[in-house]
Amino acid sequence: MSRLHEIVGEVFGAGASVPFSARLPGGASRETWALDVVTGPGRHARHELILRLDSPGAALEAGAPLASEATLMRAASAAGVPVPAVVAAGESYILMTRVAGETIPRKILRDDAYAAARPLLAEQCGRALAAIHRMPPSCLAQEEGARDPLRRWRDALDLLGEPHPVFELALRRLAADRPIGTRRTVVHGDFRNGNLIVGPDGIRAVLDWELAHLGDPLEDLGWLCVKAWRFGSPLPVGGFGAYEELIDAYEAAGGHPVDRDALRWWETFGVLKWGIICVMQTMRHLRGGARSVELAAIGRRVCENEWDLLRMLREKPVAPA
Repeated sequence: MSRLHEIVGEVFGAGASVPFSARLPGGASRETWALDVVTGPGRHARHELILRLDSPGAALEAGAPLASEATLMRAASAAGVPVPAVVAAGESYILMTRVAGETIPRKILRDDAYAAARPLLAEQCGRALAAIHRMPPSCLAQEEGARDPLRRWRDALDLLGEPHPVFELALRRLAADRPIGTRRTVVHGDFRNGNLIVGPDGIRAVLDWELAHLGDPLEDLGWLCVKAWRFGSPLPVGGFGAYEELIDAYEAAGGHPVDRDALRWWETFGVLKWGIICVMQTMRHLRGGARSVELAAIGRRVCENEWDLLRMLREKPVAPA
């Protein structure tokens, strides 16, 4: 892969070699590679790395440019968030250290290797989120979160042209019961089980910063609690912990006091958002934008989110719009 070797040469010098490289699965507009780089006299220094790379000619439809994501990761590290160390970055790549551990949620939630880690994860998430919300807003390339989130997802649903009465009901209920947000911080945007590297000792790194924006910090806590990210576990926080474990750790680590009703609002919003995303992904397949069995299969998740929304709205009724 010529681009990979070109970047390695730019970063480590012409004498560097790449005895191992493998493209990792996933990613349509970006490629992810695991690689080892050998440098130094006698070539005894080995660097275990991850390279994220824009695919040639692909539009950056997922989120922030990679150069902006590198800036965010450096700011996160300075704030005390566990992240891979950025070795080098350009407009179309990030080269970072490879962190050992697991990202597949079902393994994290079920395998014996992570049995000791699971009771620690909710508290560790709370501390990591408190650190994220201390990051300086100046690390964001632009204020992506300035748009009203409810309006954004209502518009997305309208553009699909698909009737989903449960989503319409949820949008109206959420608009009627919207909490008064008084804080705006850096928000990770996709903090959940699946975007964490976990070892036997717990969280080792927070991944995927491309959706970071300025917004209400409870958006991150609510998204972590969305039922889809529990992967069959009854525990509400990522499938590995209780609400109070997350909240207590967040507040103890310097996060502002958490309004439980507002957290519930953001969790409900997260279920709605994920449901609409499932429709969008399915339509990409059905309308020929990207033919994919994975995109087609995600369509069955739509009704699961509709059921979850009905349950949540019934459990906490609000005044009609």
